[in-house]
Order: sequence, then C-alpha cells, then structure tokens
Amino acid sequence: MYDQNKKLPIGVEFFEDIRTQGFYYIDKTNFIKDLINMRGSVNLFTRPRRFGKSLNMDMIKCFFETGTDKSLFDGLDISKEKDLCNQYQAKYPVISISLKDVDGRNYEVALKKMAATLKKEIRRHQYLLEGDQLTEIDKNAVKHLFTDPLDETDQEESLYLLSEMLYKYHGQKVILLIDEYDVPLDKSYSKGYYDEMVNHMRGLFGEVLKTNPNLYFAVLTGCLRISKESIFTGINNFKVHSIADTSYDEYFGFTDEEVKEMLSYYQIEGQYDVIKQWYDGYQFGKENIYCPWDVINYIADYLNDSHMQPKLYWLNTSENYIIHQLIKRADANMREEIEQLITGKSICKAIKTELTYKDLDIPEFGDNDTSRNNLWSILYTTGYLTTRSSDGRRYELTIPNQEIHDIFVTQIKEWMQDTIIQGDLAQLKEFWQAVATGNAQNFEEIFRNYLLKTISIRDTNTAIDRKENFYHGLLLGILRGNSSWIIKSNQESGDGYADIVMEIPEKRIGCIFEMKYAQDGNLEKSCDIALKQIEDKKYTTILREDGMNIIYKYGVACYKKDCKVMRK
Repeated sequence: MYDQNKKLPIGVEFFEDIRTQGFYYIDKTNFIKDLINMRGSVNLFTRPRRFGKSLNMDMIKCFFETGTDKSLFDGLDISKEKDLCNQYQAKYPVISISLKDVDGRNYEVALKKMAATLKKEIRRHQYLLEGDQLTEIDKNAVKHLFTDPLDETDQEESLYLLSEMLYKYHGQKVILLIDEYDVPLDKSYSKGYYDEMVNHMRGLFGEVLKTNPNLYFAVLTGCLRISKESIFTGINNFKVHSIADTSYDEYFGFTDEEVKEMLSYYQIEGQYDVIKQWYDGYQFGKENIYCPWDVINYIADYLNDSHMQPKLYWLNTSENYIIHQLIKRADANMREEIEQLITGKSICKAIKTELTYKDLDIPEFGDNDTSRNNLWSILYTTGYLTTRSSDGRRYELTIPNQEIHDIFVTQIKEWMQDTIIQGDLAQLKEFWQAVATGNAQNFEEIFRNYLLKTISIRDTNTAIDRKENFYHGLLLGILRGNSSWIIKSNQESGDGYADIVMEIPEKRIGCIFEMKYAQDGNLEKSCDIALKQIEDKKYTTILREDGMNIIYKYGVACYKKDCKVMRK
C-alpha cells in the first residue's frame, strides 16, 4: 500500500499550507538563493499557466516577509544556506498581490475588481496605523486606502504609497510581488477595453516600479512578456526570464528526477512511462520539464483508481481567447503546418518572446509572415508548443507530449469547425438542404470543401476509431449549426449505436449517418460497409418510432481530406 502521510497539493498555492498541512512538496527553495544572487531591480518570469508560478511567489513572500515563521523552511535546501538565511530571512516588508481575478465585462467592472485586489493587500498592513513610526498625515493617507473607494488615480498611486509607508514603518526597503501581471491585459483584450487597461496598468506599474526609493526589488510573473505597450518604460535594471532562458529553468515545473522521486514516494514507479509520454516534453532553457498540474492530478486519480486513463487536465486551465482568434484566421499554409505538428513532425519558425496584444489584432494574415509568426510565438509561450533547438531567433517547434497532441486534435479542430460554421452561410445552408433532401452528391462535394478548410489526422499511429471520431465530430458540428434540427450522437437504436441520428420534426424527415475511415483509401468500399451496418443493426428503428416518414441512410467515408457519401 502506498504511503498516504503526505497529501497531493492539487490547487494549493499557499506555501504555508503546503508546509503545515501535510502536503507533498517538491523543494524549489534554491530559487530564493538564485534570486538573491542574480536579481535585478525588477524581475519578470514568464511561464505557461499551471507551472507553479503562484506557489513560488508565495514561497518568496514567506521567506522574506518580516514576522513570518522561519520554521516553514526547516529541512529544505535553502535552510542549508546559513549566512544567507541570517541576512535575508524574515527581514523585509512584502507587498504581494495577484491580478488573476481582475476581469469584467467592461472597464468599469474590471476597475472595481482591481480596487478590490489592491484593498485586500492594503488591509493586510493595517498595523501601519499602530505606534508612532508614521505621522498623523501618513496615517490619514493610509486610512484613505483602507476605507475610501479607489478611483483610477488612487489605484495607480496606492502601491507606491504603501511601499513608502512600509519603508518608514520598518526602516527596511520593500519587496514587491505581482503574480499573473498580464491577466488584466488578456481579459481586457477579449472583452474590448484593452486600451483603457493598458493605460491604467502603465500608471500602476510606473508609479511603484520606476525610480522608487522605497523598493528593494520586485518580482512579477505572467504568461506573456508584454513590452511594446511601454508598461515598463523607464524601469532600470529590468530582467526578463522567459521559457527560452537557462536562468531559473528548473524552478517552474517538475524535472525528471523530481517526478521519479514522487512516484517512488507513492510506490507507483510503474506509471513513469505513462506520465512521461503524456505530461513531459517541455523545454525550459536547457531543462526538460513536466507540467506539475498534470503530474499531481494524474497521480491523485491513479491512486484512487488504478484503471483510469490519462486525462487532459491542462485543457481548461489556460486562457485561450487569443489562440482561438488566431486559429480562426489561419490560412491553408498554417493549417498544413498544424497537421505536420499533429503527425509528430516539427516546424521551424522565427519566434518573438515579447509581444504586444496589438500585434495580434490583425483582421487577416494575408501574406504577412510576421503576423503569421505571432501565432507560433503565442503557442510557444503559452505551452501549446515547445522547442527542440534554437539559434536564439528561429526555433524548431513541436508538440511536447500526448496531452497537448490530443488538445490539438480536439480543441483546435473544434475552433476550426466553428470557423467553418460561422463562415460562408450560403454554402452552409446549401449543405443543410442537400442533407435534408437526400442529395448525396451535393452533400459529398460541400463536405469535401469543409475538409480542405480544416485540419485532418494523418498520424499513421493513430487508431482508426480516433480518426473516425475526428470526421464524426466535424460533421456533427456542422449539422448542429441548424438549431431547428434534433441531432443525437452515438444514439442507441435497433441492435447498436448509430453514429449520428438527425430529425427534422416539422417535415417528418430523419437521417442516419454512419462514418468510416477508409484506411486503404477505398472510399466506395467503406461507404458500402457503412450502409450495410445501418441495415444489419436496424439503426432506423428510432426514427420510425419517432414518427419520421422519410428516412435517408448515409454512409460517409473519409480518407485524409477526401470523402465519399452514398445514400439509400
């Protein structure tokens, strides 16, 4: 039986909880030593979502902040650095905020969320009103931050004012931690108030980070490096550490050795190959990295059910609006390159590790190679792709692991499918008309056009049923675009389960669709097999029971980007 003394820290972002509530912890405390020795005045770390940024930020807070419990670090790597601990541990006032919740349907709502976030941290320092370290004027300025609404100007001045008061109170300069700094920009870009948020954050960061005599150093984390909006204009000694840099490369995510130790602790070493195939493969600097969110969730699920299959844990943890928008505008060359990635090949691209959201706001790619490369840059920095080699400008990009591979063939395929459905409405209506009238020739012709516009699964190692699922999903999505039709997938009928069952109630028309992947390229033979299956399994039973008077039986065979449709 595995050792259950240490719980798995799923979603736990507070270092104190990890250390006091019996959670398993992979020691990343040498990050603190490297930060002290190599820091700039302002230090930005960019990593994809769910790679441990927030936990590391809270670890930094717990180490430096005056009054914290030093025993939290007992037995960890940093505790071996006696001189460093004596000089730095629990010696500094710390301002620590996370901007991950700064969102809203418009700028006014987002501004209120920002105010709430700032006030939450300001209230943590209410002790500033005690004693005589601050003058009455200073205390009144602090009280204003506690009690009054914070408008734009108040917000932009708040962190500087708080750092000034903390310095006066403690006689020690302040450490500033800002986690998920780019989330408000990401959210505002998707909701349409980006320019207002950029101006506001420029003021917020400019006040506290630029020539602030009260600041010892600052650390920011995020997914993207935003530079061209000049949010950080004029900030001296600004150091950026992206996923391409070798500095700090082992501190975000799990290394191979750390994963092996964790599996050994829970006595499930036999799951190493599965975890490596599904959740390894990221290249940060020179270090090979696993996604920690995936590893922890998989181990937890496996310990509860040893028969469970790997899941796409990362799928819904990342903001995907930008990628969705770019994929919608992908041209034929880009779709071809996505297919190459899915088959396990790599593509070589010029990558920019710093971008402005305005760089992405391009109606059409056209022949602009630079704007096309923005897509690959975003996919790389957000964790959808990783690099196998680079000369510092051009990167050999590839899908890191099985999980991201499956995300590509599900999520991105669905996005492209949405683009098809929302695109040529006249062609879509023509397709629906062909299906509803039994016109197999038009059905086939238009569906083939749709296949040419989307990606396909050409990986010879992919099981046939998964290839069929790809085409099944595409057809299902196009049919469901007609809200007046009743569409059911994998519906029990007769002696089996029909791939797709469709009903047009007001016309008493029903359709059965059976999908086949023609592995040998013989589309007509596969259609015959599909139609025979409809007959043998009596799939039309449910349509007759529902009162459909006209029933069309469609055998649909696909091979790469070709198809054939036959009807009975």
